[in-house]
Amino acid sequence: MTIFTAEPGLQLNLMVFTIASQAAGCRHCTAHGAYGLANFGVPIAKVQALWEFADSPMFSPRERAALSFAAAAGSTPRHVTPEHHAELRSHFSDAEVRTLLSAASIAGFMNTYNDSLATVTDQASVDWASQYLAPLGWDVGKHVGQRHEQRLQGPPGT
Repeated sequence: MTIFTAEPGLQLNLMVFTIASQAAGCRHCTAHGAYGLANFGVPIAKVQALWEFADSPMFSPRERAALSFAAAAGSTPRHVTPEHHAELRSHFSDAEVRTLLSAASIAGFMNTYNDSLATVTDQASVDWASQYLAPLGWDVGKHVGQRHEQRLQGPPGT
């Protein structure tokens, strides 16, 4: 969790992870990221607003810069532009930009790993995401698994 707790802070780093995962289409990591945000104190309304961060008044220009970068970095092919870098640098130090990139990169690795294996998402995360993210278009998809594969407990911190 060291990268996630580094500046610019746990909540924004986890938002970057969640948006990069959503952009990559990994429902498993999207559910874990969003559920983790709620468990680390982000109001559910703000977690739900992540899906419309560019237009939501719940996000500061600083957060929007990080989330726009995360969406571009999580897309395949990557859509990161010089404008993303300029916007990041107007809000964050070089060390913070590296941390945000690290959070998006960890998401990329985890997305590839979990989506390729169709990793079974724990029931606590599925239940939470089904309640709060399904209205936004999320579903468990291939990560549902068989009944004997279900884990009740969520990821660390949940």
